[in-house]
Amino acid sequence: MNILGIQVLRGPNIWSIRRKKLIQMRLDLEEMEQRPTNVIEGFGERIAKLLPSLYTHRCSKGAPGGFLARIEEGTWMGHVIEHIALEIQTLAGMDTGFGRTRQTKTEGIYNVVFSYIEEKAGVFAAESAVRIAEALINDQEYDLEADIQRMRELREIERFGPSTGSIIDEAISRDIPWIRLNKGSLVQLGYGKNQVRFRATMTERTNSIAVDIACNKDETKRILQDSAIPVAKGVTISDVADLPDAIKKVGYPLVFKPLDGNHGKGASINVLTDEAAAAAFEYAKTYSRKIIIERFITGYDFRVLVIDHKMVAAALRVPAHVTGNGQGTIQELIDKENEDPRRGYGHENVLTEIGVDRDTIDLLEKKGYTLATVPPKGEIVYLKSTANLSTGGTSIDVTDLVHPQNVFICERISRVIGLDICGIDIMAENLTQPLPENGGVVLEVNAAPGFRMHLAPSEGLPRNVAAPVIDMLYPPGKSARIPIVAVTGTNGKTTTTRLIAHILKSNGTRVGFTTSDGIYVQNTMLMKGDTTGPISAEFILRDPTVEFAVLETARGGILRAGLGFNQCDIGVVTNIQEDHLGISDIHTLDDLTKVKAVIIGSVKRSGWAVLNADNKYCIKIAGNADCNVAYFSMDENNPVIIEHSKKGGIAAVYENGYITIKKGDWKIRVEKVTHIPLTFGGSVDFMIQNVLAATLTTFLWGYKIEDIRMSLETFIPSAAQTPGRMNIFNFKEFKVLVDFAHNANGYNGIKTYLKSIEATEHIGVISATGDRRDEDIRETGRISAQMFDKIIICQEKYLRGRVPQDLIDLLLEGIADVKPDMEVMINNSGDDCLKYLIATTKSGSFITILSGTIGDAVAKVSEYLDKELGV
Repeated sequence: MNILGIQVLRGPNIWSIRRKKLIQMRLDLEEMEQRPTNVIEGFGERIAKLLPSLYTHRCSKGAPGGFLARIEEGTWMGHVIEHIALEIQTLAGMDTGFGRTRQTKTEGIYNVVFSYIEEKAGVFAAESAVRIAEALINDQEYDLEADIQRMRELREIERFGPSTGSIIDEAISRDIPWIRLNKGSLVQLGYGKNQVRFRATMTERTNSIAVDIACNKDETKRILQDSAIPVAKGVTISDVADLPDAIKKVGYPLVFKPLDGNHGKGASINVLTDEAAAAAFEYAKTYSRKIIIERFITGYDFRVLVIDHKMVAAALRVPAHVTGNGQGTIQELIDKENEDPRRGYGHENVLTEIGVDRDTIDLLEKKGYTLATVPPKGEIVYLKSTANLSTGGTSIDVTDLVHPQNVFICERISRVIGLDICGIDIMAENLTQPLPENGGVVLEVNAAPGFRMHLAPSEGLPRNVAAPVIDMLYPPGKSARIPIVAVTGTNGKTTTTRLIAHILKSNGTRVGFTTSDGIYVQNTMLMKGDTTGPISAEFILRDPTVEFAVLETARGGILRAGLGFNQCDIGVVTNIQEDHLGISDIHTLDDLTKVKAVIIGSVKRSGWAVLNADNKYCIKIAGNADCNVAYFSMDENNPVIIEHSKKGGIAAVYENGYITIKKGDWKIRVEKVTHIPLTFGGSVDFMIQNVLAATLTTFLWGYKIEDIRMSLETFIPSAAQTPGRMNIFNFKEFKVLVDFAHNANGYNGIKTYLKSIEATEHIGVISATGDRRDEDIRETGRISAQMFDKIIICQEKYLRGRVPQDLIDLLLEGIADVKPDMEVMINNSGDDCLKYLIATTKSGSFITILSGTIGDAVAKVSEYLDKELGV
């Protein structure tokens, strides 16, 4: 078997609108296409032995054991690999279960699709599943545990920590979108101007001065002490020579910790001798230049969490420990403890595995123990000097036991330090009595405190501490989203996108929009190129200045990675026509319709699908739309429009020379097309369709007719407003039209327009696009022969895996079908071609340059025109 490619889908896609995180593996079964599982001797027994948990897979049988039954009956290896990939992810602590395996139109080649939790682990699972299947086929041993461990490692590298993850999960539960901004824990919630950012448990509201204070334990203690908050007696030193005086001043027992430390790193507790003090000083010195020496307070270690100056949770933290049974060594007891199913690798479970480090050895030495010591039955042996969960500690929820005065103290501390989210470490006998009464003290105040001990305590009630964070960042009435209009279709996407954006901009909205020529915010191009995929969409949604997003969304991006957003307010499909067929398993217009329908599937239920009633494939999409539907049409008597209007539906139609909105039986005329520059006096039907789509979209959003009308009148087709779309340059002796028509329907639209243009000679400059079907290329040749008197083929680019002559030959075949004796010139240098045209074209001629034939044609033609005008 051979993996032909692996794609990572990250948004709504052709396989699922709701399940956004999918791996799509294109797999060639090769000889296994002829060998289903029931003809592979012993395959069923071997897979059940290697992966017994596959018994839980119900598959199409709908009951446990269903998948294994399918193997016995006989199923193809792509299906088997799908289930293996899902199961090994689950075994690696990433429980997931959605999968689809479908054969392509090429025999033996399948799309194996399955969900993932962490991207790199998902890709590894795809590759591993194929290796496992091949080993099982060949009856070979396979080290499954090694692959599972590798996936755990990949998971820990990539996944969010439990605190960050909990905030994201809470945001998702409230329908708040999110974007990961780096490989770490920097996250954006919301879109555009309504975004907020956080990193772990620090938010954009977190005061930087407060963080500086919290990170300086000496400064924190001083400020708390000045505010009459009980703290442990201590000093800060940076030189070992000052250690004797510090010991004398504070007195044994002592605690040593680095001034800038966190997570208990570099800390030593219950230090009782000068020799131990010197060692503790040097250990802390490895983490910070300055060392805090405090009186060791006996009692229990508590963590109180305060969010938005309100106490939300409290936990008793217990350091990692084992309890003697009089038989096992300490190492054996640790190993036994790590078998607890609640403990896992990294953050995969409620508790973390206990590891042995210098801190462990030091604590044991103080008791005269080693890892080989057998402690008496019932003796608790502490293995860490701090109670951090990341080092194997446990937590017990005590939120409901905290005395009201201690609640007041903690909430006051959050304001004294100035932190919106803070964790307060307290050493006390209990929190049920006020700290001043039981001698408890505040040890530290932590910026970015961990949430895991509260989210999943070892004992007691879990606390949803992420909820108050979201409450703080998005209080009632504050939206996390900005409006999104997504535009797709075969032709007209870019112009429709630009016109919608123009209407919005003209009415005072700051718009971010993506097109096939670049990314724009308001009137500024921020990135040049074909920016119609999910990365470009996310670029706009990350921009904090954007109030409204209009996103041209092409077929390629949807197939390659899914949508760059999970939901839009309005989805527009301009048309579905023959183009890009034969690519990425899209062979028919029905296939292409499924791709374009992903946009409509992502429209929220209260939103709108804006569809072309003159296109049967758009009408087909409407039948499955789970949102409001509005149509546009060049014919008000279109049966779909008539039926839609009878039901009180909204539509935009071209009638009696007007762009008109229909609401049921009512008509609202917007503007005469001859007054709309984009329609070229009403002579270009496809531009009228673009105007209908944009007018209907902005009307549905709530813009007034008069405001839409004024915007339509001020949108001038030009190299600035619509680059590469019906750009006409008026030279003294002739005219030049540059348009990005690149398929048969686009060519036909230009042909219709050229019929209205009087010229002594119509000259066409054409080329083909290498990833189109041969017949599609021939057809553009045929249409070219119908509309031009002379043709120049300039196959300078867009080869896409082909050689220029192959494409030229196909165009020539199409031209010859219509005009066998037509004059055709071949010039594959765009610059030379343009120079020739400018120098030789007869007066009164009309030159049409199509399909991006000449690189940067708009800019180059503009340059020649400027020279002629003496600019």
